[in-house]
Amino acid sequence: MTCASCANRIERKLNKLDGVTATVNYATEQASVQYDEAVVTPEDLVRAVEAAGYTAVLPTAAPPEPDEPVDPTRALRRRLAISWLLTLPVLAVSMVPALQFDNWQWVALQLATPVVLWGAWPFHRAAWANLRLGTASMDTLVSMGALVSWAYSVVVLLTTAAGDTGFTMAFELRVGSHGDTPELYLE
Repeated sequence: MTCASCANRIERKLNKLDGVTATVNYATEQASVQYDEAVVTPEDLVRAVEAAGYTAVLPTAAPPEPDEPVDPTRALRRRLAISWLLTLPVLAVSMVPALQFDNWQWVALQLATPVVLWGAWPFHRAAWANLRLGTASMDTLVSMGALVSWAYSVVVLLTTAAGDTGFTMAFELRVGSHGDTPELYLE
């Protein structure tokens, strides 16, 4: 689950089963389920969650204590840190004309591409899962926003003067063109 709408979707899917009353807590990533054992099995509950595009694990007696503390956010924090380090120079060069050098826009594209494709991968994966289920969530919006602005900038770089050596772009608080050249949206 990546947002409250995910929890709501799972809860609705579980509550559609006969003999089931469920609440899903997004913060703890757990469902509290009361069910009629004569009508529904625990495996049916897991299948319902999986049909909604998520995974579920039945509770066990007591989880074994790990030798070392496990940080479930470690990989995401690493992804965020690397993405942030790649994004800072793109922000600086895109918004401060004094920092723009010859072909800066191509360097910005090279720095932005791994952020959009790899850094945002968890959003893209969740958006794809939602698309297959015919639904949308926060992940869909984030994924589409990142991919569309990146793709737009690639097209602008390849088809307009924005890809030329010596191109400069000033930061303005309005949407529009820089002279006859469209703006880039890599940041």
